[in-house]
Amino acid sequence: MSDNADYFIEMECCQIVKHGQNACGDAFDLLRLDDENRAIAVLSDGLGSGIKASVLATMTVRMAMRFLRTDMDLLQSVENIMDALPVDSVRRISYATFSMIDLQVDGKTRLVEMGNPQYIHLRGTAEIAAKEHSQMISPRWPDRPVECYELDLRPGDRIICCSDGVTQSGLENRSFKFGWRRDGELAFIRELVQANPTISAYDLAHAVAHRALAVDSNVNKDDISCMVVYLRRPRVLRILTGPPYHKSNDATYARLAAPGTGADSVIVCGGTSANIIQRELGVRIQIDLKKIREAGDLPPPGNIPGIGIATEGILTLSRVRRALEEGDLEGNPLPMAAQNIIDRMKTADRIEFCVGTKINDAHQDPNLPAELDLRRNVIHRMADLLKEKYRKQTILRWF
Repeated sequence: MSDNADYFIEMECCQIVKHGQNACGDAFDLLRLDDENRAIAVLSDGLGSGIKASVLATMTVRMAMRFLRTDMDLLQSVENIMDALPVDSVRRISYATFSMIDLQVDGKTRLVEMGNPQYIHLRGTAEIAAKEHSQMISPRWPDRPVECYELDLRPGDRIICCSDGVTQSGLENRSFKFGWRRDGELAFIRELVQANPTISAYDLAHAVAHRALAVDSNVNKDDISCMVVYLRRPRVLRILTGPPYHKSNDATYARLAAPGTGADSVIVCGGTSANIIQRELGVRIQIDLKKIREAGDLPPPGNIPGIGIATEGILTLSRVRRALEEGDLEGNPLPMAAQNIIDRMKTADRIEFCVGTKINDAHQDPNLPAELDLRRNVIHRMADLLKEKYRKQTILRWF
């Protein structure tokens, strides 16, 4: 695989708590290590359900993630996990299943499973067998064999891991006497990918989990978790805001908004930035005046034909930053311009901020609202939030 920077690892997990419980007995964690061109993920199912199961699963995930990140010996890692789990006071056993994924952007992937349903590796709709498979048995835990797989991922490939709440959904249901099983899950996933070859990890994970719930007649007898890893080319959002410090850089700055420069979507924030784009690229921003009433308390976004959208600058960006901090991106109504930016951020994988560093004198006016931060501070905060809270890749370029 060439040019690793051209590929992106999308990772998502959907969980549905067992009917009648308040806590999920499954746990997961996902982490991209961009500096290492690597991603790690763990899904664990704790013994039983509720709080006790949640504790077992959470402990397993935290230890497994730490061991994966430090490349600790695999058998030693598994033994340490099993030794550390608290013993159930009723059954006198400590137990949590797990699936561990360690993926490098060059495609080399190690997957380790203990007790969970066997993973699914799809290339298009075709299931791909592991390049290598071995089994490890710990002398201290001989009844818990660990399956180790070496996989070769290519762009477009997906790995799907789940807890047995997915494969065992529908048990005792007339239509699924032995449960949905892995075969049913695989057939359903193939149908989804056939209908939408670029379906996101988020959408696929949620579709599988909610299908398992439906198989259980919407009264699931176990926690349901589906984790999806998807290797593909990234969807890039480029945001240009603020004029360059030196006017001589205007042309270079404006070219980053032009089609064919690597961005799938472009947003220009701020009137001065928009004027530079219009002047340098010879385009005109179109604003639908009918949208003013429904735009909320911010100016409505304008359309830049063939490029993207244009919005007001620092006020709109500050509103977006606040929405990212609060975290409720679905139910919290926002002004139209801020909502348009949020919508594009949600569907993007890599968000590039191209930030002009010339100070706008208006932003130094002490009569403006106190929460109106300088542009660079707002951008820094947004980039941090997108990376840490929303698992986006972020790039900052200063002009």
